[in-house]
Amino acid sequence: MNRTLKIFHLAALTAAAALLLATTTDVAAQGRSCGPREAVVTRLAEGYGEVRQSVGIGSNNAVVEVFASVETGSWTITVTAPGGMTCLVASGQAFEELAEALPANDSDA
Repeated sequence: MNRTLKIFHLAALTAAAALLLATTTDVAAQGRSCGPREAVVTRLAEGYGEVRQSVGIGSNNAVVEVFASVETGSWTITVTAPGGMTCLVASGQAFEELAEALPANDSDA
């Protein structure tokens, strides 16, 4: 995976982790789509053909992962708390890997 793609994935993971941590507590997370990580990963693989595409560490040592199917384009972002509970925080369609070049150093971007 090239550097640009890693930066893109890390940005998406960080945003998802921040959103989850800002809007939930341990009690609120119990009402969300959460479960043991192994069960969630198995369901994503068997039900949607999604496998892990990227991973990062978010706030409070939460593991943020992006799962996707390159065949169907479905994707899911999960956050796993240090205690092992995994919650789905976002999902959608039209996943694609990007390999965009970084802007030139003299650019305003």
